Amino acid sequence: MSPSRLPLWLKAVLAIILIEILGGLGAAITSSQIPDWYATLTKPPGTPPNAVFGPVWITLYAMMAVAFVLVWHHAPSSPSKTQALQWFAIQLSLNLAWTPVFFGMHRLFLALIVILALWIAIATTILHFRKQVPLASLLLLPYLAWVSYATYLNAGYWWLNR
Repeated sequence: MSPSRLPLWLKAVLAIILIEILGGLGAAITSSQIPDWYATLTKPPGTPPNAVFGPVWITLYAMMAVAFVLVWHHAPSSPSKTQALQWFAIQLSLNLAWTPVFFGMHRLFLALIVILALWIAIATTILHFRKQVPLASLLLLPYLAWVSYATYLNAGYWWLNR
């Protein structure tokens, strides 16, 4: 059976598993840096406890996967659908790039540039998804809100630890 003929629920399960695995790859980089390097950083006001990040990202990755699947499954084939899915891939790539830059390379300013590009890519993806399947765009709004907050944190870490 070709992937395009899979039932919606199976596409959703497979997409959630894949995106959670991809998102989880950064955890190996992050977890090794938290007790040493990250613990020494001056934290900006409003930094949540470390335990908050895992559950938030697990939830957001699942919502991203469902949004992706809704567009993949329901939107008719067209150049605009292809463009929407390309923007999804761009934002996911930027998302996955941020962790190695921030936690792996300890490059706070470069991470800030990546997360600003990520914010723009998420907003653009939302606009494209809204034209395809409005519900898919709504599922990405909490992700955009969280990345907005993460951008503030990244900027604060950079500023306070220059």
